[in-house]
Amino acid sequence: MPSDKQHTAEHRAAVIAGLRALADYLTANPAIPLPINPITVAYFPGRGADTQMCAEIDRIASLLGAPVDSTHLDDWGQYMTGLEFGPVHYEATAVLADARARHEALTTYTDCVIPDTDTTNGPAHAA
Repeated sequence: MPSDKQHTAEHRAAVIAGLRALADYLTANPAIPLPINPITVAYFPGRGADTQMCAEIDRIASLLGAPVDSTHLDDWGQYMTGLEFGPVHYEATAVLADARARHEALTTYTDCVIPDTDTTNGPAHAA
């Protein structure tokens, strides 16, 4: 079994090669439409203590030479950094424990609510 360092190096090389292949393919096939919205390449550190995850984002911010963006911290529980390359954005985000707990609480009922898919009488409406 390869070490974590080898796996990471192999995965990194594969992702970079895939991005280059996609760019080459899109260049060679100009009829293929591209998204209007920005494209985000997102990295999320492994779950750990909030302080550990924030330290990882701080480390990445330093490597990028980019500031940490804490504007989403209060509302979304996200501590993040990133760089823009035109409409392509690299971002690293730590989703803190409180935000994960709120999300898990919201999704608790996911399988308990089944929407009515009978559209023979038109769209759903209040009684």
